[in-house]
Amino acid sequence: MTILAIVLLCVGAWIVFIFNGLVGLRNQVANAFRQIDVQLKRRHDLIPNLVESVKGEMKFEKETLERVIQARAAAVSAGQGGAPGDIMAKEGMLTQALGRLMAVSENYPNLKANEGVRTLMEELTHTENQIGFSRQFYNDVVTKFNTTQQVFPANMFAAMLGFSPAVLWELPADSPERETPKVDLAV
Repeated sequence: MTILAIVLLCVGAWIVFIFNGLVGLRNQVANAFRQIDVQLKRRHDLIPNLVESVKGEMKFEKETLERVIQARAAAVSAGQGGAPGDIMAKEGMLTQALGRLMAVSENYPNLKANEGVRTLMEELTHTENQIGFSRQFYNDVVTKFNTTQQVFPANMFAAMLGFSPAVLWELPADSPERETPKVDLAV
């Protein structure tokens, strides 16, 4: 009888250990996603200032500016309680629109010479890099969380304990960001 009690106590302690480990990883996934959210908020705050700064010079690029504004609005609205997949898709569209804006702005010497625009572009570039690092960290934590759920013996209990795999931050298959950039060195 005492042997059965010891075995049951060990199995119970083992399940508690698995549960606590999964809770810790789930919280790390949530934290990593919120860190991306912080960087996205910074990007969302920079965009209106950048658009206003370049608007006068880029009269002929009105469509590009409107795309950036629309993509920002969609990304902000998705970020307010949206599903991770929707947030990822909308942020991908915003990234594409910003890339177009940055590429087009290279054609305007007055913009390149404007200190305020240059500072905003540098801040936006820095923020884009931070977003990339945050996404990488998020995917690392998600991979660890998902792997822990899928390996034996945790895989026997993870679903019963209420855990499900987290979604990786990835580009949709049809995303223009997957296209190879075209470089034109003819100057």
